[in-house]
Amino acid sequence: MYRVNETLIKVNAEMTILYRPVGPKELALIAASGFCEFPPRLPGQPIFYPVLNEEYARQIARDWNVPASGAGYVTRFAVRNEFVARYPIHTVGGSVHQELWIPAEDLAEMNRNIVGLIEVIAEYKEATERPK
Repeated sequence: MYRVNETLIKVNAEMTILYRPVGPKELALIAASGFCEFPPRLPGQPIFYPVLNEEYARQIARDWNVPASGAGYVTRFAVRNEFVARYPIHTVGGSVHQELWIPAEDLAEMNRNIVGLIEVIAEYKEATERPK
């Protein structure tokens, strides 16, 4: 598992902590950037969806990324509030399911507003044992 947790960020009133569940391909691209930025969205992906809490990010990584790609990872990162404040919070299910909808064309600017490194805080993999 990629670990960047040694990088400590002093969070203050000027930053918001966000989470992003990712699969192995997106994680490899994040790692290739030195854990400094998220890769551009693919065609047909007009929105970048960071989520507001770890519980929701873990749920997506475990229940969506693992079945889709064999592994799921939860990333955590700090973004300057002046950038985050431009996007309303969307609740897409229960109260824990909160996310921001950042247009793909704003992703490079969001990356410039990340403070510190993107951390990998959880990893989920497909079970290797199969029931008999």
